[in-house]
Amino acid sequence: MTEIQGMPAGSGGLSSTSGEADLAVPVSEDRDHLRGPTDAAVTLVEYGDYECPYSGAAYPIVKQIQARMGAQLSFVFRNFPIASVHPHAQHAAEAAEAAGAQGKFWEMHDRLFQSQSRLGDEFLSSYAERLGLDVDRFHKELSEHTHAGRIREDLVSGERSGVPGTPSFFINGVRHGGSFDFEVLLAALERAAADEG
Repeated sequence: MTEIQGMPAGSGGLSSTSGEADLAVPVSEDRDHLRGPTDAAVTLVEYGDYECPYSGAAYPIVKQIQARMGAQLSFVFRNFPIASVHPHAQHAAEAAEAAGAQGKFWEMHDRLFQSQSRLGDEFLSSYAERLGLDVDRFHKELSEHTHAGRIREDLVSGERSGVPGTPSFFINGVRHGGSFDFEVLLAALERAAADEG
């Protein structure tokens, strides 16, 4: 886990020293990027950083869990770029949001995590082209930081929710204090689904 303000990274397992915390800003279908049914039994929210190696390690695990749980799970990704440690994280988040403005958030999200070592502007441009985006609009929004306010909102909501670093997960609005290993995270999500059932 990459911790805020450049503190040393942990083992990749998220531990919570302050106990459980609630999600300060509830999930909104109008605002959040959401994958899965809106009425799913379980909503998993991730605060992540596209350049964070631990967020990168969590990415395929979340994909596996989505495949396993299917319609039981709704997944939300919120931006939490830690620019003091990851110099490309903010611009990568802005690229995801610029793609989202053209209906391709998840496609860019996936591309960024699959290409973590290539997040410079020239790579972002090539991803936009490959996704069939209006590249002129994409470049204009990146250069004008059109989506920086949205990313700041995610950061502030994460800080208010007690996010200690990336990735941080919330299950049905409560911070997951265990590791994000597949078995541990899946078990926590399945417990939450059973509680809802």
